[in-house]
Amino acid sequence: METKRTNKKILVDGLKKMAISLGLMFLGPSLIHIAFTNTEKPLYIPLLILGIVVCGLAVFFAFKGLKTIMDSMFNN
Repeated sequence: METKRTNKKILVDGLKKMAISLGLMFLGPSLIHIAFTNTEKPLYIPLLILGIVVCGLAVFFAFKGLKTIMDSMFNN
């Protein structure tokens, strides 16, 4: 009987998605903080929207990365 092994190529892909998510987790709140400290500037609304979108992308990539990592371990 053959034991199941982790698919390393899929695991690396999942770790890359998690690294992207980590970067976005720092960038999104930073953009929101910059937007809230400059409320009188004309770029307040676009910067706030961009920060919220980046935070959403961070959550999306985190879930996608975790699912890919789990698939590499258990779907072989």
